[in-house]
Amino acid sequence: MVERSHELSRRKRKVSRRAFLKAGGVAGLASAAGALHVNIARAQSRTLKIGFIGAQSGVRANFGETTPWMIERIRTAAKDGLKIGGKSYAIELVVKDNQSDPNRSSVVGSELVLREKCDLVVAFDSDAALAVGELADARGMPTISTMVPWTGWKFSRGATPDDLIEKSFPYTFHFFWGAGEVVKNFLAMWNSVKTNKQVGTFYSDTPTGRAFGNAKTGLPSGMSQHGYKEVPGGFYKMATDDFTNQVTAFKSGNAEIVSGLVLPSHWATFWNQAAQAGYRPQVCTVAAAFLFASAITTLGPRGDGMSTEVWWTPKFPYKSSITGQTARELATDWENSTGKQWTQPIGYSHAVWEVAFAALSSAADPKDKESVKHAIANLSIDTVVGPVRFKDTPIKNVAVTSMAGGQWRKTKNGRFPFELLIVYNATAPQIPVEAEFKLLSQLG
Repeated sequence: MVERSHELSRRKRKVSRRAFLKAGGVAGLASAAGALHVNIARAQSRTLKIGFIGAQSGVRANFGETTPWMIERIRTAAKDGLKIGGKSYAIELVVKDNQSDPNRSSVVGSELVLREKCDLVVAFDSDAALAVGELADARGMPTISTMVPWTGWKFSRGATPDDLIEKSFPYTFHFFWGAGEVVKNFLAMWNSVKTNKQVGTFYSDTPTGRAFGNAKTGLPSGMSQHGYKEVPGGFYKMATDDFTNQVTAFKSGNAEIVSGLVLPSHWATFWNQAAQAGYRPQVCTVAAAFLFASAITTLGPRGDGMSTEVWWTPKFPYKSSITGQTARELATDWENSTGKQWTQPIGYSHAVWEVAFAALSSAADPKDKESVKHAIANLSIDTVVGPVRFKDTPIKNVAVTSMAGGQWRKTKNGRFPFELLIVYNATAPQIPVEAEFKLLSQLG
């Protein structure tokens, strides 16, 4: 009996010891799992996720042509992360193509804000900037956008001509030029030559086009103030492939100048139909259509003399705050690695990352949305496109960048068939004038 009692006692001690060890093992595993969870959380917190949305395909693909090339270089430049406040943060870029579609812009914009839970979103396109803007403000997501005139950006988000400058947004910020800056350059070029001051205008039915065509703040207002008479061709839908109505109106109205905001593919169609109708204006100064050398080359000899706004060129006297490259070096890098002529969006497709990195780097806590928002609002940085000044800007949430006026001319024994020459620089005196503005009849 005593022996049995002793055996039971011994077994209980074994069980207790086994239970203790088992409990201790679980506790140890739990402790280890807890430590692992903390380490993972810390690792995640040391990664800054930046969402990017822009048009890499569709009708505005020209504007996003440089995006994949630039993303590759930015990833290389940021491979060692950012050091902020004595801490190192890895950089993760989440890139979305909105396919030049407003509806897709809303979908992928929501993915970046809600699913990806980015620390910062950058938008490089008009639809992208507008689609993500409202959601970003509602969800407290700091957002930086460009590649749409600031006037169009604000008009499309509820601003009116009366409160255009004062209208503000909680978390969204924009840097670019506005329709007013373009009008100044267009009129200055026209005033340097002799025409009948009859201007045929037509605009894409988009936020940017509507900003240009606004009667109070766009091209019509500027023209009337300087004695030019508008021959209106109206707003056209993006799916339009027939511009005979505009050609007929401009020809019958004897419009020696054609202007407005037109995408490259639409201009090519219009210009062919104008030739077929025997319509030969003296000046063609159009926003968007003539930004790209490829669009001018497509026009053949009839591309000679097309004029446009110039918001970035290798001749800009600025350099990157990320790589130290000058504007010329950045353009040369593009031309040598792709075999294609430089294009204006190169500058802004780089500068948007300069602004994004500077905002995160100057934030007290780059993982805190309020801190990042405050950093953007107080940001003042020199980029490859020039100064970007959100701090003390007179236009709420907007940093206005500079531009000049340019005209495409045939090259003589050049690497490319056309070159964009600066013909007006009063709005950007840091860029030297290279040639006089000429009528189309004076060329060729």
